[in-house]
Amino acid sequence: MTKLSVNINKIATLRNSRGGNIPDVLKVAVDVQNFGADGITVHPRPDERHIRYNDVINLKPLIKTEFNIEGYPTKRFLELVKKVKPHQVTLVPDPPEALTSNAGWDTVKHQVFLREIIADLKEEGIRTSIFIDTNSENIIHAATTNTDRVELYTEPYARIFPDNPEKAIEPYVEAANLARKQGLQINAGHDLNLENLKFFNEHIPFLAEVSIGHALICDALYYGLEETIALYKAQLNR
Repeated sequence: MTKLSVNINKIATLRNSRGGNIPDVLKVAVDVQNFGADGITVHPRPDERHIRYNDVINLKPLIKTEFNIEGYPTKRFLELVKKVKPHQVTLVPDPPEALTSNAGWDTVKHQVFLREIIADLKEEGIRTSIFIDTNSENIIHAATTNTDRVELYTEPYARIFPDNPEKAIEPYVEAANLARKQGLQINAGHDLNLENLKFFNEHIPFLAEVSIGHALICDALYYGLEETIALYKAQLNR
């Protein structure tokens, strides 16, 4: 079964909008795990507009499932993940001003940079994943960085899916098969939701993990957090 990692950035965004500690990010992380999620994802950005660096440190002892930290590998970010030692670090090519992740790595151009970062993280015993699109050259060169996994950037899939599911999934099936041949495990994330997740999961049967935040938290406004996690987990049953 594909694992569900819940990105709790939006919870922190809501908290930060009013100050104080409502909602309590730490409590939500514990509840998410108790409600059946397989992991927690956070993406601290330099301006700390949602998850703060101190949140990440405080979350570590509360994570009993799997902890995935996403981010651009600045010096400060790398210092954080080496201190926290999560189960997985997902490297994303976000510039500091990015609203959300909107592109994968150019692994041809940044191959040496990524290889050095990944070697450093592996020395700390941290599994690595690279946020990437479906371009075959990027996937082939991702393998040469010695990353453990790639996370397929699924916004293009989500955009096309309502009108043409088969067209939407085709490049992802090809990309996933190529990555697997390169010895890489497959994660996926960005704009996956209750409408498109099951189809994606069924067509990539060896998918290891999906990371979902925005859509899941929005659905929780209607269904409640516990029921929403159950609904998402149901989409991942094969």
